[in-house]
Amino acid sequence: MRRVVRAAVVRVAQAGSRQRRSIRRSYTKEDRFLSRRSIFGSPTSSKTMSVEQEERHNPSLEVIDEEDDYPTLSEHTLQALREFLSEQSSATGESLEDVKLVAEDWRLSQFWYDRHTAETIAEEIKDIFASTRSPVACVACPTIYAYLKKIDPGIPVQLLEYDKRFEQYGSDYIFYDYNLPKELPPESEQAYKIIVADPPYLSKECLEKVAHTISYLSQREELYLLLLTGEVQKEVAAKLLKVYPCGFRPQHTNKLGNEFRLFTNYDPGQRLGGWEQLRNL
Repeated sequence: MRRVVRAAVVRVAQAGSRQRRSIRRSYTKEDRFLSRRSIFGSPTSSKTMSVEQEERHNPSLEVIDEEDDYPTLSEHTLQALREFLSEQSSATGESLEDVKLVAEDWRLSQFWYDRHTAETIAEEIKDIFASTRSPVACVACPTIYAYLKKIDPGIPVQLLEYDKRFEQYGSDYIFYDYNLPKELPPESEQAYKIIVADPPYLSKECLEKVAHTISYLSQREELYLLLLTGEVQKEVAAKLLKVYPCGFRPQHTNKLGNEFRLFTNYDPGQRLGGWEQLRNL
């Protein structure tokens, strides 16, 4: 694959405009090793070569600074490389846009949702946002937060999460301990019409405390609630939050023994596989 990409870069660069200028000093062995490694990942030759000879040998490289004259790809070539890699990824079924999260910490009961699940829920939230224009609260569900920001970075989202590794999200992050369900910033009280929650544990006690958090965060006159939890919580969830399961079945990247469901407090219509409550009437 690396040879194919390199060849593509050279072909694109040859088709574009070339800017050359002479530079007095020559590359040492170490200079050439570092410059080649920074672009292609490994050295290709051990011979010493002047910068001017190097440019003639590989016209896709362009020196941009006399003080630090390692070769770099021109903007035109770099854009063409991105397009080429995108085409190659599409052909192999890979995506350059997959969201990368920190590793799961099972001690914190962290299990990330797979891409299809996260994108499906993120798209549902995006549709709701279009009509409500409300900020979104993601309670203990960093996967949904990350995919929602990927799909539409303009949607205001807060991630309430215990794991402080997610402080990397800056002001979008709020530290959250479900054992202290209402110890949250005062400005977050009754601030959200859209809430998606994924209680970290499949226990009644945990769900009850998360329900207190949802009550604190929500604008009660208009709330769209999406709850991700185990099938075993079905009756408790209905009693506490008046949510019912959808036909859509969430999946995790690492398969779990417990069956998970997506519950909502509103009828999603034909989306999300429909509302199971209506099918059972």
